[in-house]
Amino acid sequence: MLVLILAYLGGVLTILSPCILPVLPFVFARSDRPFMRNGFPMLLGMAITFAVVATLAALGGGWAVHANQYGRWVAMLVLAFLGLTLLSTHLAEWITRPFVALGNRLSQRSAGDGDSVWGAAGLGVATGLLWAPCAGPILGLLLTGAALNGASVQTTLLLLTYAAGAATSLGLALLIGGKVFALMRRSLGAGEWVRRALGVLVLCGVAAIALGLDTGLLTRVSLASTGGIEQKLINAVRPAPAPQPAPKAGEPLPVEGTFPSLAGATQWLNSPPLTTDSLRGKVVLVDFWTYSCINCIRTLPYVRGWADKYKDHGLVVIGVHAPEFAFEKDPANVAKAIKDLGVDYPVALDNNYAIWKGFNNEYWPAHYFIDAQGQIRHHHFGEGEYRESEDVIRQLLVDAGQKNLPGGYVSDDHHGVEAAASNDPTRSPETYVGYARAMNFVGGRVARDDAHDYHAPSSLAADQWSLDGRWTVHDENAQLDRDGGAIVYRFRGRDLHLVLGPASDGKPIRYRVTIDGKPPGADHGMDTDEAGNGTVTGQRLYQLVRQASGSGERLFEIEFQDPGVQAYAFTFG
Repeated sequence: MLVLILAYLGGVLTILSPCILPVLPFVFARSDRPFMRNGFPMLLGMAITFAVVATLAALGGGWAVHANQYGRWVAMLVLAFLGLTLLSTHLAEWITRPFVALGNRLSQRSAGDGDSVWGAAGLGVATGLLWAPCAGPILGLLLTGAALNGASVQTTLLLLTYAAGAATSLGLALLIGGKVFALMRRSLGAGEWVRRALGVLVLCGVAAIALGLDTGLLTRVSLASTGGIEQKLINAVRPAPAPQPAPKAGEPLPVEGTFPSLAGATQWLNSPPLTTDSLRGKVVLVDFWTYSCINCIRTLPYVRGWADKYKDHGLVVIGVHAPEFAFEKDPANVAKAIKDLGVDYPVALDNNYAIWKGFNNEYWPAHYFIDAQGQIRHHHFGEGEYRESEDVIRQLLVDAGQKNLPGGYVSDDHHGVEAAASNDPTRSPETYVGYARAMNFVGGRVARDDAHDYHAPSSLAADQWSLDGRWTVHDENAQLDRDGGAIVYRFRGRDLHLVLGPASDGKPIRYRVTIDGKPPGADHGMDTDEAGNGTVTGQRLYQLVRQASGSGERLFEIEFQDPGVQAYAFTFG
């Protein structure tokens, strides 16, 4: 219920976003008609269409994205006709004559024509195809959840609730606007001029959408104006999970549920398939992770340490690999990653999120501690509290009858990419490069799934980033089409990581990193030398910057000497 409230409030806030501006003329075009027969059906059609299209897009259907592009052009033609009919009554009669014969009532005809509920709904469908709300924190949260949970009634309901929130605020604007326009007509006798002005605004809205302003310039303006409000709503309605406090010595651990089935795993690595029955009598630690997640990587030394330290004392560690990106579903990629990361305990590939759903999990990383009777007795989300987690493991092993357990705690002296994050609370947020969840992008409109020449601006504000060169931006990554392309980011943090991968041919891709326009020197990361040089050889997380002193604001740039690189997401430490 709280997530539904959050989705609705996020939709309501879209009225404050400049991204809604191109849609407003289509809404106000029927402000002179009865609301229940015109405004309401139009807004309902818009909300349903957006929910359906967004659901399909979030589920990763490339065909849906391309089909919607064609639908957008058809919708723009229809709404351009609407704008022209508002400019002239005579032009309206001439334009709508063939549409009447075909039964097309999406366009508004002469002023004397009767109202049509279906015509208003059809206009809403066209508007829904064109509506591209800015991907602020709330919409990003909903789209991420849709991608993880797959096709479901809940997925569509959340997106429909978001759209309903937008329709509510637009409906209020329409009711107020209708009264204003009616007053203007009565007081000034300017009905025809108001009609023509609406026609001009409709045509301007179509032009703005055709030029990509709704997903380019207006997106950047809106993120600055509503992102903070949305994040506060997320924190208020759905606060970050508080870690479960470790029980006091001698107190029993609570029972949180039973061990869900592991049968949904698509494949097992380092082990034959395991079942909950075969694990009865063992203490089990289930670690949800994915190999390009920096937070997961930083917890791995502890998970590996616990597995090695207690494997002869009744502990079984299972890594449930739940992929975030499509390349993480490739078993060969995961097999290479676990070898490189030194993971030798059983790993279940959860490509369909079946085990994830069984635990009702929502986080990477997430640790669930299960006793010898198959009961979940403790959990921990995210990084930290490693000693408390090891105390839980020891308590469950003692309860299972284990004796003479090794003492001390697993070492916290870790280096390289596995080192703990800095304590800088102002470090830059995780930033996705693909358009489905991109935020804070600057440098023009994003041409979705089409090659486009991008030009990075001469200056960036904190946490802003841009592309430079010829790129094709997809839903979860951006691919470089021509050598010499670059990505720039004004970041804050000790570490900068970027998830990268080569093209489908797998050829290595050379890159060069600069910080504030100079080679990184002592501030280079593990995957970059002091001169800033490195090579993309596989699909994984690359540590490009580790500042030797502090975590202050810096301008990062990575230039690629070869085409084909795929960039997914920035993370910071």
